[in-house]
Amino acid sequence: MTTRRRTPDATRRSQATRRAILTAALELAGEVGYERLTIEGIAARAGAGKQTIYRWWPSKGAVLFDALLMLSEGQGDESAELPDTGDLEADLKTVLRATVDELNDPRRSEPMRALAVETLLDPALAADFAERLDEPVRQIKLRRLRRAQQAGQLAPDADLDVAVDMIWGPLERRWLHRRGPLTAGFADAVVETALDGLRPR
Repeated sequence: MTTRRRTPDATRRSQATRRAILTAALELAGEVGYERLTIEGIAARAGAGKQTIYRWWPSKGAVLFDALLMLSEGQGDESAELPDTGDLEADLKTVLRATVDELNDPRRSEPMRALAVETLLDPALAADFAERLDEPVRQIKLRRLRRAQQAGQLAPDADLDVAVDMIWGPLERRWLHRRGPLTAGFADAVVETALDGLRPR
């Protein structure tokens, strides 16, 4: 009686290797910092070949970007919209407090800060970041503000593109430049101050 040998699932093996590489990139970025992060180090930690990494990603910045996206997916970011309870101020405070927690998470903070700097140096990475993350997230924010504007909670002539920068920009600036503690209280103050200028008169 012969035993049938199961054909290895190449797709599943590739996915496992990819996840191992992305996990290794996150771990090493947190341990040694972005400047000392290398493709060789990632490959060694993941048990993968260096050429495998270069076949999928052009640079360590690109690896780290996909690693951060994987981390977000792993935390159940299933919603494509911001919360809408009808109370814009409460909803924005909820979102910004969650953003504070994310930016204070050491698994994310240093890799994200390094990625922000890398996008200034790598035009291809900057374009990928804008297409796959920055612009889609901005559209989600705009949709929530547009619904609030249609409901009369924001001035009808308020520039919503400017509003997005007013609401989220201060957190990003304080985090990126380490210009003071990033707290829930600061997030609440940002929302209150921004809405003071955006509500109908």
